[in-house]
Amino acid sequence: MKARSVLLTGASGFIGAALAHRLVREGWQVHLLLRPGSGREGLDDPALHIHEHDGSTAGLIEIVRQAAPQGVFHLASLFLAQHTAADIERLIQSNVLFSTQLAEAMAANGVKLLVNAGTSWQHYEDSEYNPVCLYAATKQAFEAILRYYAECAGLRVCTLKLFDTYGPEDKRPKLLHLLKKTAQAGTALAMSPGGQLIDLVYIDDVLDAFLLAYERLQSGAQEEGMATYGISSGAPLPLKELAALYAKISGLPLDIEWGGRPYRPREVMVPWTRYPQLPGWHPKISLAEGITRTLAS
Repeated sequence: MKARSVLLTGASGFIGAALAHRLVREGWQVHLLLRPGSGREGLDDPALHIHEHDGSTAGLIEIVRQAAPQGVFHLASLFLAQHTAADIERLIQSNVLFSTQLAEAMAANGVKLLVNAGTSWQHYEDSEYNPVCLYAATKQAFEAILRYYAECAGLRVCTLKLFDTYGPEDKRPKLLHLLKKTAQAGTALAMSPGGQLIDLVYIDDVLDAFLLAYERLQSGAQEEGMATYGISSGAPLPLKELAALYAKISGLPLDIEWGGRPYRPREVMVPWTRYPQLPGWHPKISLAEGITRTLAS
């Protein structure tokens, strides 16, 4: 049987790299789309076929022609919780222009299946659409553009809107990384009052969702041309309680000054709850088990 062949963007990031290696382990033929100068740590597996994008639409069309994938996993994006005026070009380039070039390249080569990564931050205060930040607005903009390609080029799209993610080998400067660094250093850490709910999903569960979404597209189980699902733990925890759980599991005390800094503008106090659930998917790894696995790695 011919190996399933896919093109993956965002492999220089935590989730993308984990997905690339998972696909290789399961026998897929994996093509990675990277920018010149993108980090390639951990991507030296000869089973990974790397293509460099020169930034042009024509160049991306040619890459998709050469790779000839059956489908695409699109995880590449620029995440900024807060932006400055100097960030506008980078946000639009990464999250709107490049993403649209990818959709155009798929259409030009007859590649129909796309699993796209969105964010729960598109739904501030549980709204149908209310972006927490400009990053979230750019993700929404690409979804609107995808509607055109679904209607006019026959793309079949599943967007998975991710909540917070974590797991072994996660080097991003996110919450668990910060808690680990603080605990090991034994220094004090000024944080917000800690009442916001944090929704953390373990990396293996996230990868399961991406693979299931693709299988649903390939099998025709997703009947509509575009579908969107939230990938949530279903059990968000107040930041204060999460820090206490981390300290208990790690055995390292945390010196946190709660209220030492204010909440961010448009802080997400309660994560999106009115999300459609991906049929057949549910998280398997509890937060306690996930933290244990992460610390043991």
